[in-house]
Amino acid sequence: MANRQKILTVFGTRPEAIKLFPLIHVLEADERFESVVCVSAQHRAMLDQVLAIAGIVPEYDLDLMTPGQTLDALTARAVVEIGKVLDEERPDWVVVQGDTTTVMAGALAAYYRKIPVCHVEAGLRSGNIHHPWPEEVNRRMVGTFAALHCAPTETAARALKRENIDASSVHVTGNTVIDALEWVTKRIENEPSLASGLAGIERRFADKRIIGMTSHRRENFGEGMMQIADAVTRIAARDDVAVVFPVHLNPNVRAVMNDRLGALDNVALIEPLDYPHFARLLDISHLMLTDSGGVQEEAPALGKPVLVMRETTERPEGIEAGTAMLVGTNADTIVSAVERLLEDETAYSAMARAHNPFGDGKAAARIADLLTAQ
Repeated sequence: MANRQKILTVFGTRPEAIKLFPLIHVLEADERFESVVCVSAQHRAMLDQVLAIAGIVPEYDLDLMTPGQTLDALTARAVVEIGKVLDEERPDWVVVQGDTTTVMAGALAAYYRKIPVCHVEAGLRSGNIHHPWPEEVNRRMVGTFAALHCAPTETAARALKRENIDASSVHVTGNTVIDALEWVTKRIENEPSLASGLAGIERRFADKRIIGMTSHRRENFGEGMMQIADAVTRIAARDDVAVVFPVHLNPNVRAVMNDRLGALDNVALIEPLDYPHFARLLDISHLMLTDSGGVQEEAPALGKPVLVMRETTERPEGIEAGTAMLVGTNADTIVSAVERLLEDETAYSAMARAHNPFGDGKAAARIADLLTAQ
């Protein structure tokens, strides 16, 4: 087909891959587009797991990470290396998602070449440049020059317009994470073996309510992580619950959690999960305890209450809708919130049945249409 638009999608981490593979699938199947994929591999092993399950083979794999690399070193390398890809491909659009260093560097390299940027999941704001850090500044920076802002919610769209971004470039699309979760859930239904690796844990804790947990935020390193570990220790003292915690690879997380939680019978510290197994963990959990952004969007789609171990969130829609609650990192606050959901059926049901504000599973198709309309 003549005049196909060349779309270069740039990403580097597991969450970006999850939220972009539905769009890549749509672009690859649509004759209006030529799809090219570039990954920075900011997350190597965790990124590769998502690429494999989604069947995506990048045309460019920059493999940028080195041990102990600083943020400024990563940023510099990413801008230069992504720039080389842009010079070779000369795309009509560069698509980035979210708020990572790869997002900021990829968008900046495109801006330097006057290539329009489509920002997926645009408009998230916590209002605090240090929480989450450095993500809040990354996404604000991209927001200043992106040509197309795909906001997941009306709240995100309003945040962009308050920053005097041209309203005609802001569109509410829903969040592609819901597209991804629906896709992987159907895959698991058809191929249960994709998520069978948790069967042993499911049997081990068959008589308990499972609390799924993730924790990895930089701003929680140190005292925050220790408080979180103390809270889990107290929660796991109950004989009616179990905590299943895929432990992030960062040593600032692993050292604390292995030391404080490793010997507890009701806590399963496991390796990071691939995407199908993480979807399965969401499904079998009674509630989620997390400092992640994506979990705040994913868990409500399966009716799971989310307790957010952060002081602020750039996803206030979940708090407003009642699907999520901010609990910070104080151990007493975390324990109190968990126990309330375990013991108060009315409180639990109110969160579990609240409407998920983050999308309907059609975001990727909407974004593709917007790319042709510009």
